[in-house]
Amino acid sequence: MLKLFKELTPVNVAQETFMNIIAPINRSEKLAIEKCSGRVLAEDIIAMTNVPHYRRAAMDGYALKAEETLGASRNSPALIKRSETLDPHTCVRVHTGSSLPDNVDAVIMIEDTEAVDHDLVEIRAQVHPYENVGEIGEDIKKRAIVLHKGHHLRPVDISVLASLMTTHTTVRQKPIISIIPTGDELIPRNRKEPPEPGEIIETNTLMTELYVKKWGATTNISRIIPDDPVLIRYAIIEHLGSDMIILCGGTSVGERDHTPEIIEEMGRILTRGIKASPGKPTTLAEIKEKPVLCMPGYPVAGYVALQLFAKPAVKKLAHLPQLPENRTKLPLTEKINSKPGYLTFTRIKIENNTAKPVMTSGASILSSITRSDGYTIIPENIEGYKKGETVEIILTE
Repeated sequence: MLKLFKELTPVNVAQETFMNIIAPINRSEKLAIEKCSGRVLAEDIIAMTNVPHYRRAAMDGYALKAEETLGASRNSPALIKRSETLDPHTCVRVHTGSSLPDNVDAVIMIEDTEAVDHDLVEIRAQVHPYENVGEIGEDIKKRAIVLHKGHHLRPVDISVLASLMTTHTTVRQKPIISIIPTGDELIPRNRKEPPEPGEIIETNTLMTELYVKKWGATTNISRIIPDDPVLIRYAIIEHLGSDMIILCGGTSVGERDHTPEIIEEMGRILTRGIKASPGKPTTLAEIKEKPVLCMPGYPVAGYVALQLFAKPAVKKLAHLPQLPENRTKLPLTEKINSKPGYLTFTRIKIENNTAKPVMTSGASILSSITRSDGYTIIPENIEGYKKGETVEIILTE
């Protein structure tokens, strides 16, 4: 029986334990490059052509031989005949990207020239050989590895693929995350009738779905499961084909909180309760080598569980880099109290370059997150922060 939290686990220990059971998925698929932004390469990209594939002008100006400009300056310009073809002591008007003939080794910028008439150009600066010239393969050499397997593709990378005439590439498939909401009190958010007293519109699934998709996964959504051990067990079995399962609710110690007991029978509990406020009832588990996150039903506590555990887990499954969050540091407008021994999450509103605490407790007040710009985390060994003290704020995604 797991009705009581016998010993809470420090958050950092719980994170390490959970991440240790997660292995990146190895499934891949071939997609058009237009659909690959944000995806992870499953193979090396090798250039089949040079970029650029011809010698080109890197600036607007005149193509010539660098030796023709020797000693030229604004006070002592060189006069060179303008021509359509490059002959000795001549220059050719070019634009950025223009093809250059082989007997040209420099381009002088248009700003450093002055047309005297339509046949003569004053050269008012000296250029050295290969200045403002893009050589064949200057950007990418043929047969070079352009992007390595495991690279997280960004829009700029897709542009590089396009320059190589690549139309499709092989990327890692997105992990599939099953989300199972539980609770007798929950009603679907699309029900036409307003909730009765004691009924709650189920929103944790929507929040969870949007976040895990943002972090690089696809989702498999369950219907709302009542607080019935048999139905909860069946729902878990039904979703074991996913790469990870997130259960919403049923993790506390009430008579209707069955989820941890069911999971203990089906697999193994890694942690039952964590030293976080809000977020204490979070349960982490494994069933048939599949990671299972049981997030608390209170939405703010659920949000904390998602940030602490779902985000790094989804990214690891998807081969995505664990990049640091956007953070800022600002002074507090008032003091913050924390719960001793717990990692405390305080919601923060940024006003006039200061940090205004919105709420420290209140795990059920989801609007406290929408009224904030981020949150600060108070370590377990600190009894809050004083007014005027500078705190680090993790900005809300």
